[in-house]
Amino acid sequence: MSKDHASEAVVRLAFPGSIVVMGVSGTGKTSVGEAIAAACGYRFVEGDALHPEENIRKMSAGIPLTDADRWPWLKEIGRQLASIDAPVVVSCSALKRSYRDLLRESAGRSIAFVYLHGDRDVLVGRMQRRTGHFMPASLLDTQLATLEHPVGEPLTVTVDIEPPTQAVINEVLAQLEGLANWGGT
Repeated sequence: MSKDHASEAVVRLAFPGSIVVMGVSGTGKTSVGEAIAAACGYRFVEGDALHPEENIRKMSAGIPLTDADRWPWLKEIGRQLASIDAPVVVSCSALKRSYRDLLRESAGRSIAFVYLHGDRDVLVGRMQRRTGHFMPASLLDTQLATLEHPVGEPLTVTVDIEPPTQAVINEVLAQLEGLANWGGT
């Protein structure tokens, strides 16, 4: 599923901070995140790999995660953002504002959020076609119900995932380029 998108990128980006690629399952956080990392020359961190085994077991069994399940995982992602000297790109659903606020606070520096969103039918189709992932399509509705759209949040770009992956990546990079000189935190 992973592909080196750096050679296809329209924009060579030098965003000054770490980037969290967020959204519900099936939005392409890993593919887009890897491409952003390649375009920026940053390391990519797969947020799903940081889930505790119990979370993976629950999701694999079709059991939705609770806030109590998610907080240790989010704190670990926050530690990753804070402990790395160079900026990184991390994939993380970051469904609620409180989760994103924790990541912003934990990072200790400016981070941008790339919110990937799409129509439920598109997401279900993607989830049903993928292989080797522990998150079943049956949990999508619980994620959609939990999702708090990051409208109006600082350093956040929003991109629809319906176009082809490369078009999504190009749009993300163009929007991040617009944030690159933003002076806030």
